[in-house]
Amino acid sequence: MTQLVHAAPRLESISDVAERMYAGTLGKLIGVYFGRPVEGWSYQQIRERFGTIDYFVAQRLGVPLIVPDDDVSGTFVFFRALEDNPGDGAVDARAVGNTWLNYIVENKTVLWWGGLSRSTEHTAYLRLKAGIAAPRSGSIELNGRAMAEQIGAQIFIDAWAMASPGDPERAVAMAREAASVSHDGLAVEAACFLAAMEALAFVEPELNVLIATGLELVPGARLHRLVEDVANACSRTADWRSVRDWIETNHGYSKYPGNCPMATNHAAVLMALMMAGDDFQRSLSIATSAGWDTDCNAGNVGCLNGIRLGLAGIEAGANLRSPVSDRLYAVSADGGECLSDAVRETRKIMAAAAALRNEHVQLPTARFAFEFSGSTQGFTLHPGCGVEQSVSGLSNVGDGLTIGYQCLAPGVRGAVSVNTFADPQPTGVGGTSYFEVVGSPSLYSSQTVRAVVHAGHEPAPRLSFFIDIYGDTGAIETMRGPGQQLARGLNALQWDLPDTAGRPVYRLGLELTSPARIDGSVTLRELDWSGAPRDLRLGRASELSPDLTPWTTQTVWLKTFVSSAANFAPDYTTTFCISHPEANGVVTTGSRDWRDYSVSSRITFNQQDGAGLVARSRGHRRYYAALLAAGKTLIVSYRDGNQTVLGERLFDYAIDDTYELEFQLEGRELRLLIDGQPWIQAVDATYTDGGAGFVVHRGAILADGFRVRAL
Repeated sequence: MTQLVHAAPRLESISDVAERMYAGTLGKLIGVYFGRPVEGWSYQQIRERFGTIDYFVAQRLGVPLIVPDDDVSGTFVFFRALEDNPGDGAVDARAVGNTWLNYIVENKTVLWWGGLSRSTEHTAYLRLKAGIAAPRSGSIELNGRAMAEQIGAQIFIDAWAMASPGDPERAVAMAREAASVSHDGLAVEAACFLAAMEALAFVEPELNVLIATGLELVPGARLHRLVEDVANACSRTADWRSVRDWIETNHGYSKYPGNCPMATNHAAVLMALMMAGDDFQRSLSIATSAGWDTDCNAGNVGCLNGIRLGLAGIEAGANLRSPVSDRLYAVSADGGECLSDAVRETRKIMAAAAALRNEHVQLPTARFAFEFSGSTQGFTLHPGCGVEQSVSGLSNVGDGLTIGYQCLAPGVRGAVSVNTFADPQPTGVGGTSYFEVVGSPSLYSSQTVRAVVHAGHEPAPRLSFFIDIYGDTGAIETMRGPGQQLARGLNALQWDLPDTAGRPVYRLGLELTSPARIDGSVTLRELDWSGAPRDLRLGRASELSPDLTPWTTQTVWLKTFVSSAANFAPDYTTTFCISHPEANGVVTTGSRDWRDYSVSSRITFNQQDGAGLVARSRGHRRYYAALLAAGKTLIVSYRDGNQTVLGERLFDYAIDDTYELEFQLEGRELRLLIDGQPWIQAVDATYTDGGAGFVVHRGAILADGFRVRAL
């Protein structure tokens, strides 16, 4: 093992640094949202419009603050390679490459789809898809130095470092494997250097020590020279703009081939860290105001300084937490995980870090437990209260989400809510619209919501759950549950969601009312739902969208499915039409808490190599399927392009005939029913949970109706 320049304190337990992991995750988000609105702007444009950007500018530009971004999706999606490949933590580049293929939906999610030999990540994806395994997929030998030494290796690296708290050697090893899927040379070295600093920052706050240790762990003359030259430039002045001018002169974009070189942006990250000292907000201001790749650079700076300075550092300046409210999009083929938050992603990192250390860590089981001070997990004041809003604010001192209210009385309400599906309406301009979001709802009709609410005052308010749902016209309809009078102390509440007639649940909320004026607060200790819906049904497309025509290609309810199929659209005679010219055209909805359930549909089989139902999908290359193919029925396990037949039986089906298929999964037991009759079964334990849908191999199907029932 390398002898470090500084002996860091030994980390006793992952739990000891849980809050710093959360601060690193939150810092990453804040940084990305700081820089995203001006991504692509020149330094001169930023300076002329804003002078110095020292706070979020999204609202000033008329664009959303919380948007899908490759920096966020790539960081938290590719990191799932650790979760999906349990073992001793020796996740290699090939495994991370397979994770790319499983979770990326081509031309839709995570990456900048700029084209072969134009976008580094798109190029790497095409290499992987063609069967060229990582690390060759990202190599200089195959793609050339200009492509291989762009910024992407660095922007995706933070979660790997946070899974190695206090262990920079392991962080470097994992970062090198992950980065080499798409990059090589200086790009990989810089990513490893940053990962080493982030891992060590959990136990060592001094930036100079982090830099020195990172340089010891990552050899490379070009990297060392770049870091030392930037440090020297920073030491000569107190004006970061002078350093920025030095970077432009010596390492500006014009000095390197390609469109977003690592050298320039790595220098900008170092400048922001060195010139801001221990000022979190100023570090993001410098990284963003300097231009170049603003969201990438501010995101990396925010993560490192979040870890290093903790929540206290994030909170030392302006209020950066409330506008973000922990919210993020992790856009991938695992649609139910699209809407997430900093707390839930931190739990995943903690679980992976503990597994790497062979350590047990106790994590909350409820989706919303608000375990970190100040966390809100995406809850905000409800924007569509309809009457005077009586909630005066949200806070969290570590025991849950406290909802303060004032003047709660007849004729007014207090309401808070959390998104459960991405906004189906276009929002903003300049690459910040809904159409970049590919995902499924996390909450469905017929599921049960459970909550624990503490009321500290008498009299306490009444509480009702409600959901907002979207129709194809864009109008929001609110559906409320029955109200319950809260008693002082803990209150256990639950609500069975009503049938929404196929329309997606967009928000879940809590509404407070009172027959007489009261002031006070209640605290939401936890809130959860889990398991497949008791009975989720979609009927014919003409019933779901009355204005449907043969030329309709998109509806709101169709957007609840994530499609890797080349053609997926509503069909005015049935419900869906699905066509794909290659193997593995997959369409799914649902989330990771769906375990034991059946999925069914009435399917017309057109010309194809095979087609059927998908269940327990974790991405679009890891799932179970019940298929009709080549005169047989099959139950298969599909993983990373390899199909394992678990059971088969001859079945002389005819092309263009229609069959009712039902695929049941209960524990290890997998069963296929055809037209209501048991036909084939198998036993397997590869996949325990995940979404449901369809698969088509080279051909097309029509699907009439779609039903999921919990077993």
